[in-house]
Amino acid sequence: MAVTRGGREMVLYYSPEGNKNAAKLKGVLVRMGVRIRNVSEEQFGDTLGSLIGLEGFEARESAEKSGEAVGAIEREVLVMHNFSGNRIDELLLAMRRANVQKIDLKAIVTESNVNWSFYHLYEEIGAEHERMHQNANAKQ
Repeated sequence: MAVTRGGREMVLYYSPEGNKNAAKLKGVLVRMGVRIRNVSEEQFGDTLGSLIGLEGFEARESAEKSGEAVGAIEREVLVMHNFSGNRIDELLLAMRRANVQKIDLKAIVTESNVNWSFYHLYEEIGAEHERMHQNANAKQ
């Protein structure tokens, strides 16, 4: 199943309650013409494919069907779809210029992860982020 179809750029975004970063980020995305889909706790078990509206994915294709455990997400998560490398760079620069606090957990929808639940992606990129920090600290 092809993930990128040349369609409009979209960001899946989850922000814990009370996060002041959300308004600044959404302003950046609106100025760039990027669609924003806020992910709610009820959607943590939904696949990335269903969240971005890919053909062939059920509206609520969820991890519950596979028995995957879904817990709480305590950090911001930003998932990009249909972004070129240049547009990712533009987004990151625009976020810095708008003083959006760094979002550590960022990902791109790929052929490999389109079937993952939002929660599974969160776990994977969270673990990867921790490994990078451990490696960086070990080198110091």
